[in-house]
Amino acid sequence: MVKQDDSFITDEMLVNYYELNKKKKEIELELNDLKDTFHNYFNKLVGPNNKAEITINGYKLQRQMRKIEKYNEDVTVKRLEALKMSELIQIVKKPDDAKIKSALQLGLLNEQNLEGCIVTSYSPAISIKTLTPK
Repeated sequence: MVKQDDSFITDEMLVNYYELNKKKKEIELELNDLKDTFHNYFNKLVGPNNKAEITINGYKLQRQMRKIEKYNEDVTVKRLEALKMSELIQIVKKPDDAKIKSALQLGLLNEQNLEGCIVTSYSPAISIKTLTPK
């Protein structure tokens, strides 16, 4: 662990990060409120699933609509099976984490059986909290 004396991190940096992060959260909330207002306006103007735009004082506000279609898995699989079109159905094999943990706990499987199977990943996250109330 790095001692505070040897660090390139200053208390000013921590305070600045803390304050900026607080402002970021406030800005995100305000942006989300504005987006909701814009969507509500366009919903009343042209309906909920339509794109639209308005121009006010040199600013153009646009709402784009992305249409996403995908098959309802259960209904489609049943329909394809009824049509004898099983070759159009994917069979996905993947480990069941809960069952593997249970098998390990019950002793039906041991850690050595799964050696090399576990993939570990890390994702760094920064968090700064004030220790004194503000």
